[in-house]
Amino acid sequence: MKVALLTSTRAEYGIYRPLLRALVQDPEIHVNIIAFGTHLSQAYGYTIGEIEADGFHVAYRPESMSLGDSPEALATAMGVTTAKFSTIWALEASSTDLIICLGDRYEMFAAVSAALPFNIPVAHLYGGETTLGAIDNKMRHALTMFADYHFTATEVYAEQVKRMAGPMASVFNVGSLSLDNLQYLRLLSPEEFQTKFGVDLRTPTLLVTFHPETVAVDQNRSYVRALLEALQEVPEQVLITMPNHDTLGQWMRQQFIAFAKHHPRVYTVENLGTQGYFSCMQHCLCLVGNTSSGIIEAASFEKYVVNLGNRQQGRACSDNVRHVPLEKEAILKALDDIRRSPRYTGPNVYYQPNVAERMCSILKSLPLHIH
Repeated sequence: MKVALLTSTRAEYGIYRPLLRALVQDPEIHVNIIAFGTHLSQAYGYTIGEIEADGFHVAYRPESMSLGDSPEALATAMGVTTAKFSTIWALEASSTDLIICLGDRYEMFAAVSAALPFNIPVAHLYGGETTLGAIDNKMRHALTMFADYHFTATEVYAEQVKRMAGPMASVFNVGSLSLDNLQYLRLLSPEEFQTKFGVDLRTPTLLVTFHPETVAVDQNRSYVRALLEALQEVPEQVLITMPNHDTLGQWMRQQFIAFAKHHPRVYTVENLGTQGYFSCMQHCLCLVGNTSSGIIEAASFEKYVVNLGNRQQGRACSDNVRHVPLEKEAILKALDDIRRSPRYTGPNVYYQPNVAERMCSILKSLPLHIH
């Protein structure tokens, strides 16, 4: 069985890692990894290096990302990605039994849409979810309609996929793959983290990951101002990770870098990697921002989350998540409430055991035409 696994961002790869380990260790499966998007950008940390450092071979690395962050630049990148993948699928279609794709990014949409004329079966991870504050919402639903097989993170999402794709759709509710990382990934101690990233997590720290809202694009400027005004007043150390390549993403990262230059207790980092990010999550006070990691993984680290704005609106959440408007006083109040709260010990609604192992077994059982 030959599968093509598509990854375009550091976040996707962090989710994929447990599945990739299971797939490459299975003698019945051959994996072609196709890495593209921000993986190939020096500005975004050239995270293809993380894939290779983990011992995985990358079969294709098509470059298609634009340097700009305007709507035109992103639309152009989608067109270039489609064209690059049309060439790849022309070479690989006859020998590829299944394409594995994940998530909701515009780059992933372009890559998978190019495969449609070649009639290669597609397995999509994590459809059925809703994120009303991002165009990713539409991309995710489109990928659901492209796919032949569906892996979801909760039963609610599985039912949503069935409503979209039809009652006969092949849907498997497996839980969140990224949480499998906690079974084998060694987390860094505060001392090791400081040596690697220059930040001492023994000091109370807020982990901030904030991405553009790509539906209400024009409001991002006021959103960033409100966030930075709040961070200016918190007593904790602040570690900001850089945003995705989305509309106004470049402008946003410039604001964060400039803010850090004027505030000695504020640090910015392009990419912590899965080990570094989870280690920071383990040792920080709480998460602040609008990233899916706050929604999906934070509960397993017993951390509260100040989820800002509408980017993640509509996703299922555990009780550790506080939904807060992008207003300075609301952010400060939520943080004050968290400081006075006992440690979160509730469940994570996304957790199921041994996700990668079960997914690997399911993939091998699919009724594919093997070349």
